[in-house]
Amino acid sequence: MTSDLLDALTALEKDKGVSKDIIIEALEAALISAYKRNFNQAQNVRVDINEQVGLIKVFAQKDVVEEVEDPRLQISLDEAKEINPQYEIGDVIELEVTPRNFGRIAAQTAKQVVTQRVREAERGVIYSEYIDREDDIMTGIVQRQDPRYIYVDLGRLEALLPAAEQMPTESYRPHDRIKVYITKVENTTKGPSVLVSRTHPGLLKRLFELEVPEIYDGTVEIKSIAREAGDRSKIAVHAEDPEVDPVGSCVGQRGARVQAIVDELKGEKIDIVRWSEDPVEYVANALSPSKVVEVIVNEDEKATTVVVPDYQLSLAIGKRGQNARLAAKLTGWKIDIKSESEAEELGILTDQQQEDFVESETDEAATPEINEEPTYFDETDHIEDPELIDNDENTSDDEGYETENTSDSVDKE
Repeated sequence: MTSDLLDALTALEKDKGVSKDIIIEALEAALISAYKRNFNQAQNVRVDINEQVGLIKVFAQKDVVEEVEDPRLQISLDEAKEINPQYEIGDVIELEVTPRNFGRIAAQTAKQVVTQRVREAERGVIYSEYIDREDDIMTGIVQRQDPRYIYVDLGRLEALLPAAEQMPTESYRPHDRIKVYITKVENTTKGPSVLVSRTHPGLLKRLFELEVPEIYDGTVEIKSIAREAGDRSKIAVHAEDPEVDPVGSCVGQRGARVQAIVDELKGEKIDIVRWSEDPVEYVANALSPSKVVEVIVNEDEKATTVVVPDYQLSLAIGKRGQNARLAAKLTGWKIDIKSESEAEELGILTDQQQEDFVESETDEAATPEINEEPTYFDETDHIEDPELIDNDENTSDDEGYETENTSDSVDKE
């Protein structure tokens, strides 16, 4: 090993952050293995590297014995005394056994060790960089895809976007720029592995943090997110300051802030609702854009019965139960939706509410079939009954977002 190599190790330590001591320690171990593999003249050996001049020597440790059985491990007393007359049986003697052509082997070994250590160090640096970005979003460029993954270039590595984490409404082509949510970073034997998602609720949260300064600085807090990626999402927001409108902050002037997020998610509809610690108010808000007449709470079962106007029953339930399902997931409460007609028949409205309902009932209003047993919606429910599907009533506005009062929220900005 020459002084040039030592200079190179010093440069590596500075440029790559690879400790020279670690490389030399690894090099010594590799040279011992190379010596045993190529020469097999001794077993208990050590390698000494003189860092000042780049000189490498191999030393073998052997036991002094009367009669040698294994010359790789032992030396006779007579031979030992030729080296030093003071040696006795049982002593351990260290002999230099450096082969003449060991320099060539040392150079090859040094190159391999340095290359390996540099690769490991670079992997470590990359891993450290991306582990800090876990649960965050990054912008990447689509490289290629196969049946299992889409490969996204994040700069220092290619991330894996599994098929299950891809938006069903999106198609991906090489060179497309997309924002992805980093779900997992692992340090494998092949180097750092990064898994990303386009469907994770965390992506929606981070996008709002990017677009809404009030969320980024903590003035407005995202309390909960319910998402069916590519189709519809609900997000509950709250501000401790009563002077701050959390919904309006997220919508932005003329809907600009939320529209940027809708565009990034290729038209995914987003309902922005006001969070409340009062389950009555929270559940009513979560069922937006439907109007709610009454919310009856069962604390023991963490369930609610929600009464809505007859003409908004299908809107409250949503296409294939989506609106109710997302509301249940957002709030954490089971939701049983009844029309006013059903509620009046079942006697679950107050006397005043029943009077109001009778006054507002018209001859044209159709009375739905009464279901006395509660049908709770939770986050997993899917409705296939065509009677409960209304494509026209359950669509958001053209911009792709809804609030508890979309027009008011936009105008306030």
